[in-house]
Amino acid sequence: MKSLFLKEINAFFGSLTGYLVLALFLVALGLIVWVFPESSVLDYGYADLESLFAYTPYVFTFLIPAISMRAIAEERKNGTWELLRTSPLSLVQIIIAKYLALLTLVVLAVLPTLLYGYTISTLGNPPGNLDWAGFFGSWAGLLMIGATFAAVGLFASSLTSQQVVAFVLGVFLCFVLYFGFTALGEMLSGDAAYWIEELSLSYHYNSLSRGVIDSRDVFFLLGMIWVFLGGSVLILRNK
Repeated sequence: MKSLFLKEINAFFGSLTGYLVLALFLVALGLIVWVFPESSVLDYGYADLESLFAYTPYVFTFLIPAISMRAIAEERKNGTWELLRTSPLSLVQIIIAKYLALLTLVVLAVLPTLLYGYTISTLGNPPGNLDWAGFFGSWAGLLMIGATFAAVGLFASSLTSQQVVAFVLGVFLCFVLYFGFTALGEMLSGDAAYWIEELSLSYHYNSLSRGVIDSRDVFFLLGMIWVFLGGSVLILRNK
């Protein structure tokens, strides 16, 4: 599993595409947080990074499927999936190793955003005027939603041998899971609207982004990760 994990990491950073994807992600976040007038922290006037945590899931919807689309689809297209299956690893171990590699890439992508917290703290009046507990709580929620999207992207990659198709499926699933249930809940009323909205990833992420780590939100996101990783195992086992 360690060898497969390192292989996935090296494959991502072994070409210009990996660096380009991470660079585009950081540039997009930088423009949203610091440049665009509608979301710029400098125009907001408060030592707060609400725009970072509000808009990052939108970028994740495209970034993480782009990272995960090759995880299994490329193996099947190149004919190396059968070779990998003859290794002394079970299918579950292969999926977990690939998922941990994707999760590591997500963490590496999000890690530079910690500098935003330091910057806002320095610019605050007085300096250090930042709710660090709330910041790290929201940042942990960002990692959780990224981990969930990584499991969704891996599931999409297991459905096809074409990377472009896997990317489109990943974007669609992430969009539906994050925005779709919320939109559907707003169209309804009563208890049905409440229960449907609770199925949305955005509902639980918004709860975490307030800086309060609620076990119900954490268990829901962990359950979603387990469902999609288990779905990947079932799909590949049937194939």
